[in-house]
Amino acid sequence: MSQAVGKTRLAFSRTWHCVDVGADPRSLGRLASSIALFLMGKHKPIYDPSTDCGDYVVAVGCHDLRVTGKKRLQKQYYTHNTRPGSLRSMTMDKMFEKWGGGEVLRRAVRGMLPKNRLRNKRLARLKTFEGLHHPYKQNIVKIGHESAIGSLPQVQEAFKNAKAPESSP
Repeated sequence: MSQAVGKTRLAFSRTWHCVDVGADPRSLGRLASSIALFLMGKHKPIYDPSTDCGDYVVAVGCHDLRVTGKKRLQKQYYTHNTRPGSLRSMTMDKMFEKWGGGEVLRRAVRGMLPKNRLRNKRLARLKTFEGLHHPYKQNIVKIGHESAIGSLPQVQEAFKNAKAPESSP
């Protein structure tokens, strides 16, 4: 019996998920962990840690990112370029001012992905936008956890034609 059951090209196809960060009631960490699951492909039955079978995620409205407590003022982000004395720190509030909420979300998701060769490839499939407009509207298949395909007029017409009983002569 073959062990490669279901590992078809269709199973490895990548879908596009849209997450509205401003409308989502979850905080930064909980939102980042669910995005990381989509990027890794853990929601698929063919998930394998050594293969890259994850999906694309478009995060819109990152300027309304929610954090709990005083993290916005107290959390520090550190950078170092391996030279002596080059350790720099920046608060989350300054990060929002300088690069926006998309970079804060990207760093949170990066920390939740496995630390291996696939991390940068997976993170490249995360697209973050400060506003609600993005150039990937044609690609979106799922908005949150609901499919966006069912609302298309072509699909509605196909459902009507399939439900209508054909009269046979």
